[in-house]
Amino acid sequence: MRAIRLHTFGGPENLRYEDLPDPVPGPGQVRIAVRAAGVHLVDTALQAGTSGKLPFPVPELPITPGREVAGVVDGLGEGVADEWLGRRVVTHLGLVNAGYAELAVRETEALFALPDALSYEAAIAMVGTGRMALGVLHVAALEPDDVALVTAAAGGIGTLLVQAARNAGVSVVGAAGGPRKVARVRSCGADVAVDYTRPGWADEVRAALGGREVSVVFDSVGGEAGRAALELLGCGGRFVMYGWSSGTPTEFTAKDLQANLLTAAYALGPRIARVPGGLRGLQERALAEAARGTLVPAVTTFPLRDAGAAHAALVGRETVGKVVLIP
Repeated sequence: MRAIRLHTFGGPENLRYEDLPDPVPGPGQVRIAVRAAGVHLVDTALQAGTSGKLPFPVPELPITPGREVAGVVDGLGEGVADEWLGRRVVTHLGLVNAGYAELAVRETEALFALPDALSYEAAIAMVGTGRMALGVLHVAALEPDDVALVTAAAGGIGTLLVQAARNAGVSVVGAAGGPRKVARVRSCGADVAVDYTRPGWADEVRAALGGREVSVVFDSVGGEAGRAALELLGCGGRFVMYGWSSGTPTEFTAKDLQANLLTAAYALGPRIARVPGGLRGLQERALAEAARGTLVPAVTTFPLRDAGAAHAALVGRETVGKVVLIP
């Protein structure tokens, strides 16, 4: 099979497209002919060897990155029922588990069968990014009279948060970087869409809301943008953080929260895992929402051989939605 291998930490050019032996499924496992593989910001930190941005120890090289795959079961390990053969599936492989490849193996209990109406690319977006979006929404506990501000609203999670909030009857402000992304946010249903790379964007939000105040912020950017979003919150507002793509978490003090009776929460892995039904329940719900068409993930695709270009585009904030590799 063909796969991406990382032999040396560094730039995206270090991701090499190589021949590897076909994997063999073990007991209780299936082999998947991969039709789509997910790319995550963690993968770019892994490629660079940036230990401070990894939620796990830096692994020994060489490795094949990749956390999510979707495709068709083409091989069965010992003890696996024949009915799995030929089934369309999607799965989350874990933190570093060889998803950037033409073939992958996984235990049957970690698989999700896909309806014909759901594309492989959409399934990839929902099994990881979708579960996170639903977990973040659970933490926020939206009410119909809320006004929600989403930073990085053209990203994989951001586009889903905009749609889900609108589905819940909430007024949504989407902040994204650049005219193309702002247009995408608007097309997802945001009532207000602004470019947060422009000076004075927070004043644009205040003017557009016409006296209404932001009551919930979903922030995955941090830094100056996150701080500006925090300062837009009205009395009693909630600040929900689930990342900091700027490299720095949004800074605030207890006095900042006390001044406007704000609450803040980190909606990250351990917190999301405690949602009723756990991570698998969130994945099932996310896939079902996509199959019904109530949530439509945004996707940017690259050929598998161009994984380095995909990483560079993701880090450079040139992509919209979930980045997916196609073997």
